[in-house]
Amino acid sequence: MALYIGKRLLQTIIVLLGITFVTFVLIFVVPGNPVLIMMGQRADPAAVARMEHNLGMDLPLLEQYGRFVLNALRFDLGRSYYTKELVTDVLTRRAGITISVALFSYIIAMVVGVVAGIYSAVKRGKWQDRLCMSLIVIFMSAPAFWVALLLQIAFGLMLRWLPISGIASPAAYILPCTSLGLRYAAETARFTRTSMLDVIGQDYVRTARAKGLKEVVVIYGHALKNALIPIVTMSGFQLGSLMSGTMLTEKVFNIPGIGSLLVDSMEKRDLPLLIGGVMYVSMVFVIMNLIVDVLYAFIDPRIRVSSKKAVK
Repeated sequence: MALYIGKRLLQTIIVLLGITFVTFVLIFVVPGNPVLIMMGQRADPAAVARMEHNLGMDLPLLEQYGRFVLNALRFDLGRSYYTKELVTDVLTRRAGITISVALFSYIIAMVVGVVAGIYSAVKRGKWQDRLCMSLIVIFMSAPAFWVALLLQIAFGLMLRWLPISGIASPAAYILPCTSLGLRYAAETARFTRTSMLDVIGQDYVRTARAKGLKEVVVIYGHALKNALIPIVTMSGFQLGSLMSGTMLTEKVFNIPGIGSLLVDSMEKRDLPLLIGGVMYVSMVFVIMNLIVDVLYAFIDPRIRVSSKKAVK
């Protein structure tokens, strides 16, 4: 297991370096000068040149990237062009908000989705299954921001039960986390149902039933364990997506998270913040991939065996 994890960590480092290089190059070659955006189109050319020199923007691209990598290794991603705050401080503050929203949303998605998927698979072909599948289609088709607006109108404006903006109180988490959680719960339920249906018809499940085991033991002790791999894959990417920030939902609920940070930095061409935000998103997905792969090895020992053979 240690060898397998070490190999995946090495691959992760290589992928992160590749992502940072491509991101850096793409952001710096797109049209538009952030200095002119800050100082105005009528700014004195000499003042613009001085600002570009102070920011290191007049250096060759590879030299800029080299400096960026060396500074990043010291956890120094520079300062925002506009607020002058350290990018690491901004990312830490914004990421904390996004992660808290993501975790609550993820819990809703997993609990509702897995339970609904198992229940639908067990009741296959019956009215309960058709009802679950109808709800799954509805929530998968409905954009999260549209569900968010409906929840705001119903519970915030009409009933006045919950706040509709910001996250100043624990109650403020309910609407955004519910709107995100229901969207991802629908995907989870569909994957869980499909995976469970593939497993329920296997011989070992029929053998377990023939031994007289209770249905709960058969479903949760035998079928679900062997149906976990596709569910783990999907849920890992879902958590990565949630932790990367959901731009539209954060904008709808005025949540100062990573998603809204990326939108604002793109509008202002605040390159240090934009690069830092993209690096955060990339790292989240790469790390979630690593965690999913490691979970594979725990769930299915055959993966560990195949990894050892590949190394040999």
